[in-house]
Formats: sequence, C-alpha cells, structure tokens
Amino acid sequence: MTRPDPLDAPTDRPLVLICNDDGIDAAGIAALASALDGLGTLAVVAPFAEQSAVGHAITVRDPMRVHPWVFDGPSGPVWARAVTGTPADCVKIAAQKLLPRPPDLVVSGINHGPNTAVNVMYSGTVSAATEATILGVPAFAVSHDAWAPTDFETAGWAARQLAERVLADGLPPGVLLNVNVPDLALADLAGIRATRQARSRWEEEFEERFDPTQRPYYWLGGRFVDLDEGDDTDLAAIRDGFVSVTPLQLDLTAHDRLDLVRALADALTIPTDG
Repeated sequence: MTRPDPLDAPTDRPLVLICNDDGIDAAGIAALASALDGLGTLAVVAPFAEQSAVGHAITVRDPMRVHPWVFDGPSGPVWARAVTGTPADCVKIAAQKLLPRPPDLVVSGINHGPNTAVNVMYSGTVSAATEATILGVPAFAVSHDAWAPTDFETAGWAARQLAERVLADGLPPGVLLNVNVPDLALADLAGIRATRQARSRWEEEFEERFDPTQRPYYWLGGRFVDLDEGDDTDLAAIRDGFVSVTPLQLDLTAHDRLDLVRALADALTIPTDG
C-alpha cells in the first residue's frame, strides 16, 4: 500500500502530530496512534532512539537526520519520520520543516511511566507538548502510571477524549495539559480529575562502580519522595484511580513573589568609582 503523504492531507481535516520520548518503536506511541485513528490526518515524528528524561534539550551542535519510517495504524499506513534528536527537536522540525503546515494539535505519549510532580521537569514527553505550545500549537502529553504497561486501552481512551475536546475548544495561549493515567482497566476508572502538580523531590544516590579496567563510573539511583499531602494533586488523583489532567504554563515567573524580589533589588547597591 502507498504510504500517505501529509502534503496530500485535506485542509478541512485536522492535522495531528504525534510524538514521544520513548522512541518511535515504543508500544505507547503505537497505541496512541491507534487511539487517535480517524480523528484527522495523523503524522508521527518521534526520536529514532529512546530520549527519556532529556527534559527540554534541543540539538544545536550536531546534525539531525530524519529517516522515513514504516508505521502502521488500524486504518493503514501512517506517515512517519524518525529523528536523531530529542522530543523538542521532533516537534520543531516537524512543524517548521517536515509538515506542509503547522499541526492543529500535538499529542505526546503514551509515555511508559508517570510524569507527575517533579518528574515534569525532566520529562521529554512533556517537553514535546511544551515545544508545541511555544510554537502556538495546542498540545498535551499523556503518560501511563506503569513503567512497563501491557494495556494501553484506558490511556488511549483518555487521549482520544481530550484530543476531541482540545480540537473543538482549543487551549489558552501558553498553556498545555499534562495527563497521567492510572494502571487500571477502563471499567475500573474512577473518573477524570483536574489537578495541580504535586510537590516532590528525588533523594538521589550515586553508586560508585568499576569497569573491567578498574576505572570508576557512577550509577544514578534513589527514592521518590512525595512532599504534598493535598488531595487535589496529580499524585493523589492517580492514587485514587482518576485520570489526572494538570494545566501547565510556559511562564515560570513566581508572580506572587515579585514584591520580595523588588525589595531585594532595592536593598542592593551598585558600586561607584571612588
């Protein structure tokens, strides 16, 4: 079968870009494409290899290569490209070079493992959606609470429902959605809950090891610590069996702390000669 070309996509149908950070061969991105089948014209642009926890890194000192990729959906072949770069790279090059026009929606996922609380800062999955938002394209990221999921039905259902709503209603400028789905069958789902990002941190440990030549190297490990007792957080929603939907914004300014910084600035003095 001839593979589709987004240049031939009718302009009266939405163009939906799918990305991830687990790599173009990941089970989660195949499940996402299946869940969004028929929603419009689908295009998959994803990292050639896994790019988990790269955050919002972009490639600036190395060439990026783009490879055609065989990617099959329920209705047949899907136009797809694998990029030797990060999730943010994938969205940038897709929207500005590979596709005939900017996409109407970017959906990133389905990630293997949650992207809740402080993990949002490290997530390549969330950063793909963030990059789309920077470019003015509505976007959301979807993550599965299980690190090795075997069933994506619930996450796929949530992605489809949200994609339809976002295409119909849009999102405010500078705002994206971070979606986390519990490891539950659809029939066992408690519902969908609007949440805030929980406060948390990693208590990290670097284990020193030695290679066969006795040169040391270090392996990162640690323990995740929930610092938030609220029942309105993304962590609480997943714990209670709800799909968590958290609005994130590009503006990181702590607006309610500007007065503190003004006072600090006023207390500083600039040295003068003499």
